[in-house]
Amino acid sequence: MKYPVNEVFETIQGEGFFTGVPAIFVRLQGCPVGCSWCDTKHTWDVIEDNRVAPELVIQVDGTIGRWAELTAEELISNFKIKGFTAKHVVITGGEPCLHDLIPLTESLHLSGYATQIETSGTFEVICSDKTWVTVSPKINMKAGLPILEQALIRANEIKHPVATQAHIDDLDCLLKGIPLAEKTICLQPISQKSRATELAMRVCIERNWRLSIQTHKYLDID
Repeated sequence: MKYPVNEVFETIQGEGFFTGVPAIFVRLQGCPVGCSWCDTKHTWDVIEDNRVAPELVIQVDGTIGRWAELTAEELISNFKIKGFTAKHVVITGGEPCLHDLIPLTESLHLSGYATQIETSGTFEVICSDKTWVTVSPKINMKAGLPILEQALIRANEIKHPVATQAHIDDLDCLLKGIPLAEKTICLQPISQKSRATELAMRVCIERNWRLSIQTHKYLDID
């Protein structure tokens, strides 16, 4: 199975449960969700004229929206060619759950990698049982896509962007009836604004949740 890959690069995971962990990011092209604050809008559209050779999406700047089709085996081969040493692979986008990720995640596990998916929760999560699933629920976005109960139940981590109390209220409504005992709940201030950060910190302390700061933006890394 081939996947539309926007870029592949090695860095440090900057947010959520695995903050600080060396990681290989595999960013897939395509996303219909329409988040207004999205910082990867170049991944939204899969434009045929932007298709390139596979080597042009490996450890290069993906911000122009080019993409190439690669299989799991081709991705793993390129990890080795580039000398990547990280063993944690983050599959992100775009919206990676537009795709059946079982072939990709299982191939990565067989090759000795751990996997993580970052998804909006608006599509069914289809992946290996061993994959860590981070759902960052995108509520009331432009496309009007609902957050799926299947995605919330499958999630190991729910990482919610917040700016106002209304975002906390939205999350509370979304999580009603979802078993949370074994899930990590992270609140992530939008755009590092002080008011949002103070709100997220207060709620995390009150509920024993986790604060997620986008450390990669402070460090000026991808």
